[in-house]
Amino acid sequence: MLQELLVAGVAVGSACAVYAAAAARVVKQYERGVVFRLGRVVGEVRGPGFTTVVPFVDKLLKVNMQIVTMPVPAQEGITRDNVTVRVDAVVYFKVVDAADAIIKVEDYRFAVSQMAQTSLRSIIGKSDLDDLLSNREKLNQGLELMIDSPSIGWGVQIDRVEIKDVSLPETMKRSMARQAEADRERRARIINADAELQASKKLAEAAEQMSEQPAALQLRLLQTVVAVAAEKNSTLVLPFPVELLRFLERAQPQPPQPPPPPAVEQ
Repeated sequence: MLQELLVAGVAVGSACAVYAAAAARVVKQYERGVVFRLGRVVGEVRGPGFTTVVPFVDKLLKVNMQIVTMPVPAQEGITRDNVTVRVDAVVYFKVVDAADAIIKVEDYRFAVSQMAQTSLRSIIGKSDLDDLLSNREKLNQGLELMIDSPSIGWGVQIDRVEIKDVSLPETMKRSMARQAEADRERRARIINADAELQASKKLAEAAEQMSEQPAALQLRLLQTVVAVAAEKNSTLVLPFPVELLRFLERAQPQPPQPPPPPAVEQ
């Protein structure tokens, strides 16, 4: 009798251990658990830690609540100004309602991926090439809004969307390079013309000042000669102006004139 009770106790203990092992579940810190009992959701969403379910009756599905980084495959499209481009992006999203992410959509990751690809194609068709290249922040916000609007009902929140790269055809790259080169050449010519204008104004002012003192022109000529003579790798041919000779002639003192000879009387 005692042996039978002992065997029965061992059997009950084993059954309880098996039941406890089958009922025990562990939900990690970054997860939430949704319990289905005979096909229906029961109770609240299970938080992190140890929890139990009814074996063979309940089914616990765990949902990752971390931010998911999902690359969007490159999408080829035609911009509003008829340029063929290839754009790829990346989407950052997370689950905010584990029950909705399980119940309201079959595969929320696949759904977000397809929505991101469709929205990216739509953004390409609505934007100009200049916007894709230089105004990405605004396009990122528009793309985030387009993806986030339907995903709210799936228990998913879009955290951020970034356009990674815009690939252009080689012909378009060459055209843009020629355009940039022409623009730089135009600005260089404008700068040179502006410099010539300023120099001409300064030369006109200098000429006006020198016209009041003729000797200033000669001094300037001598300064130029000194500057050129400092470079000892050239031959200097200096024209000697007649005005300088006249200036030097006027600067020299005049010798006294001899008295005229006396007149001879007849």
